[in-house]
Amino acid sequence: MNQPAVLFDESHCDQCACGEGLDFSLTFAFQPIVDVVSRTVFAYEALVRGRNGEGAGSVLSKVNEKNQYSFDQVCRVKAVKLASRLGMDAMLSINFLPNAVYRAEYCIRTTLAAAKTYGFDTRKIIFELTENEKLTSVEHLASIIAAYQEMGFSTAIDDFGAGYSRYDIMMASPPDLLKLDMGLVRNIHREPNKQAVVSGIIIMMKQLGGRIVAEGVETVDEYSWLHSQGIHLFQGFLFAKPGFECLPEPVFPA
Repeated sequence: MNQPAVLFDESHCDQCACGEGLDFSLTFAFQPIVDVVSRTVFAYEALVRGRNGEGAGSVLSKVNEKNQYSFDQVCRVKAVKLASRLGMDAMLSINFLPNAVYRAEYCIRTTLAAAKTYGFDTRKIIFELTENEKLTSVEHLASIIAAYQEMGFSTAIDDFGAGYSRYDIMMASPPDLLKLDMGLVRNIHREPNKQAVVSGIIIMMKQLGGRIVAEGVETVDEYSWLHSQGIHLFQGFLFAKPGFECLPEPVFPA
């Protein structure tokens, strides 16, 4: 069980919260991560969207080295604010840009202030690191994950198995959650090589004490094979599509 988040100076940084340096606006769609054992929503992932519903690619194409810090901070504040407004009871998963986090304990202040302002429990926040071979050093990434865990937040690595998998992070500072890339998930019920890779990842996470989320699940066959291997957390169109500024209710396979 995570401990309550460590409290730093929670003075709201207006520059970060208001997005100084950004010349575009954004909002979120939410997609549930479900626990198929309890048949409940474990978390909702906040997926960035344009104000008129434009996809994540359209928004992320406007992010660069000059505005990435403001973008990262605005995403955190807006995700917390919208989750609170929608009455979210489940965990909230927020993607973050590790290259925008120069020091975790400083960059978290705006998130803490937003959670306090909008009455959202910080123990319900998951910070999700998107795997990318262009990420900064393993030491920096490990320090961010360790710092967030120490503060009482949960952590996740997204898209594990796509491109260069961050086994270095798994050794240095294992996250609470590991999300299988949909490339591994797709048609896994009839591809033995994928099954072998995923079976190894399952063993690794059991020994590290973390949990696996199978994301991008679209068919009952994919779900059935993954569930038979002991995976209980799922995300994908089989359960629910992302809801624009709303919390969609999932459908569970029979």
